[in-house]
Amino acid sequence: MKKIGVISDTHGFLDAKFLEFFSDCDEVWHAGDIGNADILTDLASLVPVVRAVYGNIDDWDVRTRVPEVNDFELEGKKVLIKHICGRPGRYDTSLRPLITQIKPDIVVCGHSHILRVEYDKRNNFLFINPGAAGKSGFHKVRTAVKFILDSGDIRDLKVMELPR
Repeated sequence: MKKIGVISDTHGFLDAKFLEFFSDCDEVWHAGDIGNADILTDLASLVPVVRAVYGNIDDWDVRTRVPEVNDFELEGKKVLIKHICGRPGRYDTSLRPLITQIKPDIVVCGHSHILRVEYDKRNNFLFINPGAAGKSGFHKVRTAVKFILDSGDIRDLKVMELPR
């Protein structure tokens, strides 16, 4: 059993309240637009494992530390993390071949700044966009999610909302 925190679009700002929200997590997944490498360091000081991807605003320092696409298996689920994915029914063209190749059970992305958790019946995976946790962008609420991944089961998903 693993407790997973999911965050995206911090844009160089990580609120201490999100660190509290993730304090009982085993892993944090960051779906890009990290903003600076200090965010990765802060997350790594909190949880044993940080899995991240870079986003379109990330500089070379961040890009040398994390990949554009991160795919792995955990607790019996194939996970794919990529910053720009689109959304169910309207995926970015760069994501479609990855779905075919990897056949993920969970797809995590960011970029839109819109919180969305939805099961994609057509492609047979859970789509998670945790929204935006930083202060930059058009969003009115900063969000992150966490859930439990246990031997193939995904449960107890929680959302944290903070005012911008």
